[in-house]
Amino acid sequence: DDKFMPNVESFIGKRIVITEKMDGENTNMYPDRIHARSIDSKHHDSRNWVKGLWGSIRNDIPEGWRICGENLYAKHSLFYEDLETYFMVFSVWNEKNECLSWQDTLDICDMLGLKTVPVIDIIEFDETYLKNLVTSFDINVKEGYVIRNVDSFHFDDFSTNVGKWVRPKHVTTDQHWMFNAIIPNKLKAK
Repeated sequence: DDKFMPNVESFIGKRIVITEKMDGENTNMYPDRIHARSIDSKHHDSRNWVKGLWGSIRNDIPEGWRICGENLYAKHSLFYEDLETYFMVFSVWNEKNECLSWQDTLDICDMLGLKTVPVIDIIEFDETYLKNLVTSFDINVKEGYVIRNVDSFHFDDFSTNVGKWVRPKHVTTDQHWMFNAIIPNKLKAK
């Protein structure tokens, strides 16, 4: 069970983007490699689709940059029935380890043909609004939400520029999803 926000004071007065927290596998793409949450992650068949996507864009990722997002190919705790794609971006980092602004992230995604995680709202930080947002979530189909500063920031300042709320008892399985049969999430019908 994740805390609502570890340090709300750092968000006061900032414009934030609120995005849906997707139930996937954190994936990082560089020009020369791709990996799941850990840089030494091993092969898993659920990563094949996102590796194919990376192969098609890797030469367009600037040297020293990384694109971070959710690999949503396989069901984890939630099953998605109408995804736009199996990989959704939540941040892009440059060679100085700076998270690009949200607008620059959108521009890079547009250039590469990528989609971001769903945007719920872009507002000036409002703790009451965020607490009320929790009550409007159907926790049977949504994991939670993430807030981040719309402006760029350095990785050293991550904890004061990003926060999240995740539904109580999010993980509802007895066994880690990687040890179960792969159940592909569904894409929107076209």
